[in-house]
Amino acid sequence: MKTLIIAEKPDMGRTIAAVLEPKAANRRTYLEGDRYIITWAIGHLVSLAEPDQYDARYKRWNDQDLPIIPQVFKLWPNPRTKDQLKTIGELAKRCGRLVNACDAGREGQLIFHLIRQYLKLAQPTDRLWISDLTAETIRRGFDTLRSDDEYEPLTKAARARSEADWLIGMNASRAFTIRHKALLSVGRVQTPVLALLYDRHKEITAFQSETYFVVKAAFDQSGFGYSGIWQGERLTDKAKAEALAAKTANKPAKVEDYQVAESKEYPFRLYDLTLLQREANGKHGYSAKKTLDIAQALYEKHKVITYPRTNSNYVTEENIPVMGNVLTMLQGTSGYGELAKGADRSRVHKGNKAVCNPSKVEDHHAIMPTPKRASGLSQEEQNVYDMIVRRFLSHYYPPAVYKNHTVLTVVEGETFRTKAKEQLEPGWKVVLPQQDSTAAKPAKRGKNKDDKEADDEEMVTDQPFKLDPNRPVHCSSVEAMEKMTQPPKSFTEGTLLKAMEGAGKSMEDDELREAMKDTGLGTPATRAATIERLKHVGYIQLAGKKLDITSKGLAAIELIRNAGVELLASPEMTGRWEQRLHQISKGEASDDRFIAQVKQFAAVIVDKVRQQRPAAPGTFEDTSAKGKKAAGSTKSGSRTSSSRSSEAKAGGKSPAGVGKSRSSARSAEGSEAVKPPKQAAASAAPRGPLATCPRKGCNGSVIEGKRGYGCSSFREGCSFVIWKEQQGKKITLPMLHSLLEKGATSQLAFKQSDGSSMKGRLVLTDRDKGTLTIRPAD
Repeated sequence: MKTLIIAEKPDMGRTIAAVLEPKAANRRTYLEGDRYIITWAIGHLVSLAEPDQYDARYKRWNDQDLPIIPQVFKLWPNPRTKDQLKTIGELAKRCGRLVNACDAGREGQLIFHLIRQYLKLAQPTDRLWISDLTAETIRRGFDTLRSDDEYEPLTKAARARSEADWLIGMNASRAFTIRHKALLSVGRVQTPVLALLYDRHKEITAFQSETYFVVKAAFDQSGFGYSGIWQGERLTDKAKAEALAAKTANKPAKVEDYQVAESKEYPFRLYDLTLLQREANGKHGYSAKKTLDIAQALYEKHKVITYPRTNSNYVTEENIPVMGNVLTMLQGTSGYGELAKGADRSRVHKGNKAVCNPSKVEDHHAIMPTPKRASGLSQEEQNVYDMIVRRFLSHYYPPAVYKNHTVLTVVEGETFRTKAKEQLEPGWKVVLPQQDSTAAKPAKRGKNKDDKEADDEEMVTDQPFKLDPNRPVHCSSVEAMEKMTQPPKSFTEGTLLKAMEGAGKSMEDDELREAMKDTGLGTPATRAATIERLKHVGYIQLAGKKLDITSKGLAAIELIRNAGVELLASPEMTGRWEQRLHQISKGEASDDRFIAQVKQFAAVIVDKVRQQRPAAPGTFEDTSAKGKKAAGSTKSGSRTSSSRSSEAKAGGKSPAGVGKSRSSARSAEGSEAVKPPKQAAASAAPRGPLATCPRKGCNGSVIEGKRGYGCSSFREGCSFVIWKEQQGKKITLPMLHSLLEKGATSQLAFKQSDGSSMKGRLVLTDRDKGTLTIRPAD
């Protein structure tokens, strides 16, 4: 009998057929040769069933039906691809053996085994595990097939992840939606990501900008000019800054200290998917999903890059010869020929841990070009391919070498510091595009540091820095530049991807931090879908490159945190899950025990939400024109779920269920892409209760008014109120919660009557009246 090969997508199946059965007959949905029949899934052909597919009563969203916890999870075919599923079933009857040729990873394992379980396929099964679709790799992969039984722990981990996400997503989304009469999508990954956006938004809105001054001097030594920044305490008094400038301008100066040190910059790491998405967003403005789609086309359709859904930046020893073949191919191209010919092959070898580090390669190695020459690429595909090729070539070049100059110049007793970075050898930077590799203009360092350090300019140049420390210098001019402290920057898709990747690194628990070290929130394959989902449900919207959280997104996080299930909005839960799933995939933990614990947590969530006070009418409304536009329509002109939520009623018909597109399936959220239960139209109203009134003996709640946060029992005589404007500061919601819970805000900067600045905290000194005072910093 023949062997049935099941690939994950049509292009992959046809590529495998071209190598194994070049004369195979094309039957449209499969190819048949003498030994093999090759067919394919189209993403997820089978998924976990929706609640109403267990019981019709679940079509209506009723609180008394929660939690929904199946004893045995049912499978359901995707109605859009049921014909392909039927084809696989019919072909399997003619075959005595199966080959799982889906993507080599946890999700590919799940796709195949859900099909196998639903169709009850009992044939012996082998596993094809490859990282690119070149003919050589496919042949080698089939020569080294392993029994699929060896991957059983990975299958269990994949199934456990899917079922656990279903349990949390279905129950939490329904519980919050029913309680608050608006569609509130909740998921293990999407909710902590939304919390990142929430916290950043609150930091920005609470930020109080301050004016300060930087004094910059221009120096000259026999025609050689350089500049320096005055060294001292931050200047907040304009008169003092201008006096300092006047004091030192057009005066003789001398070099008090001059240090020179050589440094080397090595090539950046090879790309994993998240790093590629981040840099494509910054360089070309591509969304994470767009970059993934382009990379997938370069892999599947053009076969010019290796498997893109990887979380590794390294290769194994087996990849080194293939990299040599890629370099040879590039030498024959017009676009990269000269760069490839200038490459030093000896630099990429088994001992180069910056490239070859097998311990850091799990399912797949870093993204690289394949030996196949690229042709017929669109401009967008060429842009992403160019990034991957240049990153690959950079590792065949030496490090860039710099001479770092640090100069302290003294004028009238005042010290100015100069930092200059002189390029001696460009090294690997010759492979960068022309606009990136030219000598840079003066650049600022300290990107993630405070403003004072960021103002310490560093001049980067490929021209010699000719300064003689033993000769006099003249201070030709001095400028007092007015500046403002800057708030944290809003997330872009690129910076959000970085935050998702690094989430959990600040955890105090060593084991959790280790578990999330290489995972973060989501996986490289799911992060783009998570961001798209947050857009789809109306939690975030694009404003140029920035990602803005909507009023609905803000309200969702506040409700989740205030319900007593703040773990849902924390990376900690994902960390614990990934830790356990990794153990399951290695055969070190029980998937049954893991699922039992998740079922208990789902029940706890439902119980906590039941006890929560319903959101006030108007909580989810966005009164801004931009917000209304975002909530009212999509690019296709269809209304989003957030706009529909103002039209329906709790207890109405439930939604059709989880979105079954490949991207939503890979998002691993388990929460329903739903039409919300119906709710009566709501008029604008103040935000709902924010906290319990701290006044002793009062049973009221703290609510937000126009000018302050007061007690809902003010008519009964409660005098508690915290005015929004205090000591020159606007009291934001995070500050309010900190005052009520901890008795003080975090450290703030206060302007004094003489114009100087003082650091301190606002302290709640009278919990009956809401009186605040400033406590100076120690």
